[in-house]
Amino acid sequence: MRVMPKAAAGRLLMFKLAVLPPAVATLAEIIEASSRALVKAVEAMAEGDHVMEHLIEINRLEDEADRVNRQALAELFDTEKNAIELIKLKEIYEILESATDLCEDAANVIESVVVKNA
Repeated sequence: MRVMPKAAAGRLLMFKLAVLPPAVATLAEIIEASSRALVKAVEAMAEGDHVMEHLIEINRLEDEADRVNRQALAELFDTEKNAIELIKLKEIYEILESATDLCEDAANVIESVVVKNA
């Protein structure tokens, strides 16, 4: 799970962006929330507790990340006149959104295990 945020951090350093749009912070918050929900899902699974509520939250957060990403990209393409800056930010957004996709993938695996063992 650390690969995507680490990749995004590396790009932020490499790209030397002067200002980060608010969507970057929003996506980072969603990644953190998704990661926490994933940990809770694994803990709940180990304890035989209610896992589905955490998996549903992960799916909700991934949908939210998709929405934020789409909105940020639309705004970026509408406002950014510098093609190089546009490419840099587009890559950052996509890396961050991919991290939530990985959380959702893990949640899907957990759900399969839970259903199989029900």
